[in-house]
Parts: sequence; structure tokens; C-alpha cells
Amino acid sequence: MNQLTAVVITFNEERNIARCLQSIHTIADEVVVVDSLSTDRTREICEQFGVRFVSHPWEGYAMQKNYAHTLASHDLILSMDADEALSEELIASIAEVKKQNVEHKVFSMNRLMNYCGTWIHHGGWYPETKIRIFDRRYAEWENLKVHEVLKYPADFEVVHLKGDILHYSYYTVEEHQRQFDKFATLWAEGAYERGKKVTMFGAYTHAFWRFVRDYILKAGFLDGRYGWIIARINADNVLQKYKKTIALCKENNE
Repeated sequence: MNQLTAVVITFNEERNIARCLQSIHTIADEVVVVDSLSTDRTREICEQFGVRFVSHPWEGYAMQKNYAHTLASHDLILSMDADEALSEELIASIAEVKKQNVEHKVFSMNRLMNYCGTWIHHGGWYPETKIRIFDRRYAEWENLKVHEVLKYPADFEVVHLKGDILHYSYYTVEEHQRQFDKFATLWAEGAYERGKKVTMFGAYTHAFWRFVRDYILKAGFLDGRYGWIIARINADNVLQKYKKTIALCKENNE
């Protein structure tokens, strides 16, 4: 039987962390929470679940998660975000993984978004496949400007599990917009550092295509009002990423 450590990174997650820990406590042999000096009730809630709680200054998503891996007692890692939970079907799938030979394997699962209280099944948001179970001796997170990426040996088998990670992403539309504004800035900084060349024509073309893809081709319209809002914000995010990159180039006379 494989022993499993669930790893969660947090910062001011009092509204989410109890749901996350409740879903993983029956399947994980150990839970490690690495917290970036929260000022709310995150620590208090975590201690109610008997987790190993470690305070560690923020170093970026990848570095924070990789640090958490070093604290685990077991090599098999389940990586979770504080605003996520496991579905019952996924819990059962992970229970089967613990009985298997996991050598040279990583395990993926679909992620289902809850947007303002509604589950989103279209528009490119589902299925959003994530690799979240792996052997820490062979895998680690690589830091990017916006999103971290798990790196593992190319010859490892990717085994897809039944069930969903339930992602309670945004509680309000305004929260979604603020987050994407932040991501647009980070993307632009990364694009500028890589020397990516963009134009206003490309900005509007890519934004238009993103809306068509998400709302029409990927059937975002089937998610009703929120499908429209998500597609619109996604398209605007593309536009803002390009505009911010162009602005950085102008600021630096490039």
C-alpha cells in the first residue's frame, strides 16, 4: 500500500481551506500545509484538522510547492490548491492508486470549475486536465510568470483518473476580472522579457478568435449568462495582455 502526502499552499484562505481539507483527510496519510504568513483564520482552521502547518514566506507558486514537497513524509504527493476539493468519485480513484504500482507514472484528473455558484461544463473550462499525483523524487514544479508547470521524465506514463477536482474559482464576476487583470500584467512582463513582438492588429485578432472559440466552438453559450461573461472576460484578457506588452515596449523605446 502506497502512503500518500497531500500538499496544500495557502495565503488567507479561510473561506476555502476547510472544504479542501475535509475532502482529502480520508484519503491522505498526511497533510502538509505551507502557509505564506496568512493574517486571517487559515492557521486556526488548519489546526482543527490536525495537519502539519508550516509558515514560509512567499517565494512564488513553484518554489512554494517544491518546498512543501521537502516536508512530506511520503514520496507520493497529491498536490492541491486551497480553493479545490476532491469529488467522491475521485477519492475512490485515488484509493485505488494507493494499491497500485506507481513507479514511472504520474496521475492526471479533470478539474471542474464552480463560477459564482454555478458549475461550468463548456467554453474550454471543462475538462481541464491536471496532473496532481506524482513521485516527488522524479517531479517538481517549474516556475513561470503566470502558471507553474509540473516537470517529470518524458518516459513516465500519464494515468488518467475518474472523478473531478472541484475548483471553487470565483465567487463574483468582479473577482474574476481582478484576477485576470493581474494575470494580464504578469503575462505581459513575461512576454516582454522573452522579446515577444506583438501588434494591435494581433491583439484584436487574437481577442476576437478567443471569444469565438470559447463561446461558440467550445459551446460556452450552453452555460448561459455565465458562459457569455466568461467568454467576454477571456477575450478581454487576451486584448489586455497584448496591450500591456506593447506599452512595455514603448516605455523602453523598443
